[in-house]
Amino acid sequence: MLKLSFPSRRVASRLADLQIPAPLAKLHSALPQLPPSLLLASLLNLALGQGVSAIPVRLHGRQVRFVIQDAGLDLCLELGTQGFLPAALPRQPCDATISASHRDFLALARRSEDADTLFFMRRLVMEGDTEVGLLVRNLLDAVELDRLGLLRFAPWRVLAQAHGLMRARSGGRRVLW
Repeated sequence: MLKLSFPSRRVASRLADLQIPAPLAKLHSALPQLPPSLLLASLLNLALGQGVSAIPVRLHGRQVRFVIQDAGLDLCLELGTQGFLPAALPRQPCDATISASHRDFLALARRSEDADTLFFMRRLVMEGDTEVGLLVRNLLDAVELDRLGLLRFAPWRVLAQAHGLMRARSGGRRVLW
């Protein structure tokens, strides 16, 4: 079982205890999803580190939607040689959709809950191409958070990663959004 370092456990516990107010979730659902998609892609790529090269070729160009139900977030990411990228033109529907509450996604990240357990308790829903969903799940399961440390997710690293993703998404041109 994964053992997070003391600061990581404390931060994860505080985030899990966070109650997202319904008006805030409604506001999130009305806002453009690119900024949070960019943040999620950056965090996932930082967590994968060198594991980005381990993304199976059959996942390249496939889109995965992460729906954080209680936060009003519907984030579509595309997988490629550079890892996760915000989908430039999300397909309706994406190849696979994974839905859960923010608490359940955090429980998965902390490995305090197993994806199969959440699935059978109907707290984690996977729709679409099951093979794509399972490959993404296995890819993320391979990340050992206890070895990463919080410094890896320092704001300047996340922003640098996000900047690189935006440049890649825009073909190297400078874009504001």
